[in-house]
Amino acid sequence: MSSVETVAEHERILREIESTDTNCIGPTLRSVYDGEEHGVFMGKLDGRIRSHDRDIERMCNHHFQGFVDSITELLKVRGEAHKLKSQVTETDRRLQQDGKGLMASMEELRQCRIQQKNIASTIDKLAMCLPVLEMYSKLQEQMEAKRYYPALRTLGQLEQTCLPRAGQYRFCALMADNTPLLRSQIRDTAMTHLRDFLESIRKHSDRLGETAIKQAQVQRSLDSSTSVHPRALIGRHIRKEASLGAGPESNGQGGSPLSEQDSGILDVEDEEEEEEIPGAQDLVDFSPVYRCLHIYTVLGLRDVFENYYRKQRRKQARLALQPQSNMHETLEGYRCYFNQIVGFFVVEDHILHTTQGLVNTAYVDELWELALSKTIAALRTHSSYCDDPDLVLDLKNLIVLFADTLQGYGFPVSQLFELMLEMRDQYGEILLKKWTHTFRQILDQDNYSPIPIATEQEYKYYTSQFPLNDPELDKAAFPKKLPFSELVPRVYCQIKEFIYACLKYSEDLHLSSTEVDDMIRKSTNLLLTRTLSHCLQNAIKKRNVGLPELVQVIINSSHLEQACTFLEDFISNLTNVPPDTANSTQLYGTSTFKDARHAAEAEIYTNLNAKIDQFLQLADYDWTTTAQGGGAMTPSDYLTDLITFLQSTFTVLTNLPGKVAQTACMSVCKHISSSLLQLLLDPDVRSISIGALHQVNTDLLQCESFARAGPVTGYQGDTLILAFSDLRQLLDLFTKWDWSSYLADYGRTTSRYVRVNPHSALLLLDKMRESGRRNTMFAQFRKTDRDRQKLIDAVIRQLRTLIAQHHA
Repeated sequence: MSSVETVAEHERILREIESTDTNCIGPTLRSVYDGEEHGVFMGKLDGRIRSHDRDIERMCNHHFQGFVDSITELLKVRGEAHKLKSQVTETDRRLQQDGKGLMASMEELRQCRIQQKNIASTIDKLAMCLPVLEMYSKLQEQMEAKRYYPALRTLGQLEQTCLPRAGQYRFCALMADNTPLLRSQIRDTAMTHLRDFLESIRKHSDRLGETAIKQAQVQRSLDSSTSVHPRALIGRHIRKEASLGAGPESNGQGGSPLSEQDSGILDVEDEEEEEEIPGAQDLVDFSPVYRCLHIYTVLGLRDVFENYYRKQRRKQARLALQPQSNMHETLEGYRCYFNQIVGFFVVEDHILHTTQGLVNTAYVDELWELALSKTIAALRTHSSYCDDPDLVLDLKNLIVLFADTLQGYGFPVSQLFELMLEMRDQYGEILLKKWTHTFRQILDQDNYSPIPIATEQEYKYYTSQFPLNDPELDKAAFPKKLPFSELVPRVYCQIKEFIYACLKYSEDLHLSSTEVDDMIRKSTNLLLTRTLSHCLQNAIKKRNVGLPELVQVIINSSHLEQACTFLEDFISNLTNVPPDTANSTQLYGTSTFKDARHAAEAEIYTNLNAKIDQFLQLADYDWTTTAQGGGAMTPSDYLTDLITFLQSTFTVLTNLPGKVAQTACMSVCKHISSSLLQLLLDPDVRSISIGALHQVNTDLLQCESFARAGPVTGYQGDTLILAFSDLRQLLDLFTKWDWSSYLADYGRTTSRYVRVNPHSALLLLDKMRESGRRNTMFAQFRKTDRDRQKLIDAVIRQLRTLIAQHHA
């Protein structure tokens, strides 16, 4: 059984050897050597080899005849092959010989084709390089012609389009390397032109401003009744400049070559020959700004340009806003200052409206706020130095024109009008100073005499200067006199001139009629209550003013007081505001002239009293005289002269109102009485005799006689004599020696000596006692004198007791 399996295994191995690749026969043979029957297997293998050899032999025997036949046929073909080879060799020889010419022609053709290709390639390269060279030549021409913005665009096309197409050539590399240098040159040249433009604008800002202000002034004067905005005429020029300024952006040429050479200011001659005044923008060529803006925009440096432009213009604004130190001396200084500011903002306004974002509204508004604050501060400072009202008025008109011009460009100017309202107070103060000098001249030059009128023309002249309503004087025959002096019509006319001056300042300030009326009335009140009142007071208190002048001042003040109603109507006619309007300010002229009249009256009283004091200084009483009272005593000489002076003085005062003369007369009598009493009580007079008292009593009787005679009308009975009652009762008490009645009735209203002061009586008794003591030292001791001394001592004791009781 094992032999059968061995045989089968050997068969399998043999089949594997026959059918398997020799590379994989190793494992099969190893399995044979691993077994114990490899000898048997070798026998099997030999047998299989012999079997295959027999098969090969049978196959060879079967195909041998065919092989022999094939060899025979092959030997026959070899001869033919040699013959064919000879023919092919000959044919090849002839073909090689014939093909040499063709190959030469083909080589020539190849060379021609290479040359043709090179020529075509060269033409293509030249076609790409020629635009580069043409563009570069154009760039050089534009640079030489200083047309920098087109040159910059050409440079951009050369760099972005032409050079990339041309390829890598040495001249292209040189051009590419030169491109940044050309850009820098264009940028620097454009900036140089911009600097020249800014410098030229700074130098000619006053001319630009002058033209703009003149244009606004002409526009205002064309039709003041229509509300044509100053901007209306200017707008036409702005639009024209905008169209011109937009040229560089639209055509890329940066304006005409002529304008490219200009620094910024165009000369305009014979402006009056034009149909219309050229706008301020027509005087300026803004092409340097536009070119530089476009160039920097193309270069990607627009922010740098905007910052530089704004920084430089801010510096120029500060320079324009810096006034000259002597600007306040002349109107021309203010005009140049305003022209520079207007010129600056005319340029900025035009740049704002003709460029896209170079300056914006916020930037311009910021500059205007700066300019407005500095301008107002400068005007406040410099106008404060001005003391000429005409210059202040001209300055105000110039500020109005300045404000209207800038308002026409859209700038807010309300603060300028507020400044002019502030300056109105300063203008009023300057006017008051001027009119103070004028009033002083009038007062100094006046003769304080009624105006004589000889002819009808003179009368009409004065009545036209001053409102005089006196029918009796109108009917009086010539020559006649006006009751007032030259001062009255001159002062009245000067008040009207002052009102006119105030009205001139209120023009063009956009004030209502009520506000103008209130301003004029307040200013006029200051003129009346402060300026004129002080001038009148000073004139009244001058040392050399006599009674006739004071009388005339009172008369003048009365007529000026009556004329105040005409001043009210005069102001109302100027302002078209009725005087009875609610909250309307009333003129204080009535109180002013009343105060002047009262001051003159008081000065009359003071002068009269001073004159009386001068006469009293001449009094030379003998206080120790022993003369007794009687009919033989005569009034003192000084008193007689005083009475004569008073009589002549009150004759002059007859032109005054009755109360003034009455008050003056009463004041004189009281002053005489008090002065005589002071003479008696004077501490320097240590002793007074009874004879001296009788002399004083005689003088008092003379004064009472003067008062009783009625030097002025209006007093009833013995009213004037009451002024001497204090002195009269005191002298009666001493001359009549009625001490018993005085002491008994003291304190009663029915007492005959109710106005006698016990202190005065005691002082006078002490002086009498002193006089008695001196007399007894040099005379015999008479019993009557001793008794009188005792009586005086007793009265003195009683008076002291009375005073002590009254004090307790």
